[in-house]
Amino acid sequence: MPDTVPGTDNRGMSRLILLPGLASDARMWQDQLAALPETWRPHVTDVHARHAGIQDMAAALLAEHAGDLVLCGASMGGIVAMEVARQAPQRIRGLALLGTNARPETDDVRQLREAAITFFEQGRALEVLRLNVPLAFHSSRVGDTRLTQAYLDFVMDAGAPQLVRQNRAIIGRPDARLHLPALRCPVLVMCGDSDQLTPPECSREIAALVPHAQLQMVPDCGHMLTMERPEVVNPALLRWLDTLSAARD
Repeated sequence: MPDTVPGTDNRGMSRLILLPGLASDARMWQDQLAALPETWRPHVTDVHARHAGIQDMAAALLAEHAGDLVLCGASMGGIVAMEVARQAPQRIRGLALLGTNARPETDDVRQLREAAITFFEQGRALEVLRLNVPLAFHSSRVGDTRLTQAYLDFVMDAGAPQLVRQNRAIIGRPDARLHLPALRCPVLVMCGDSDQLTPPECSREIAALVPHAQLQMVPDCGHMLTMERPEVVNPALLRWLDTLSAARD
């Protein structure tokens, strides 16, 4: 459903939009939603579940939310957030990019995704996703069945057609590195120090390209940093939002 609430309230507060990762939903943000100030009116978008390409997802988000925006995207959500900032840089008040990648798809990873897509189309999604758990989480949490089952639940709930479509969107993603140096809003870049899906070098590259970006590595953490280390992620996000508030004042 399009957001009918204006992008800013009558005090000029920009709205905070949370962008989930591939086949993820608000459940990956539950620890952040509990901690974020209501004054920012945080909202979890689902444009990634309703559109076929990164550019279309970004355009839909801009169409559905009026006014200035603060974007916080994880993994695929970060890719969409970077594309939103490319399409409408004048509307972006702040950008937080968590465990994401500005690079276009490589041939090797494209082949892996195409192989996974074949399994999804054959109804073998759970088989693939169980193999993905050790890549998604820090080694110390792979045995945490509560955490890993929560991840499997929301990805499986997305369903095979979404897994196929969103993987194809990732395969066709643009090279965000081309426009990152033009960003002028405050940017926070975070990554798990043991992220195997978007290695720390990807976040270091983003931070190096964006003027005055803040880079924070989350210790003992894999790719799913919002779920794995909320006690580190949440304070960092709150400090970043405080910085935006100070800049507004």
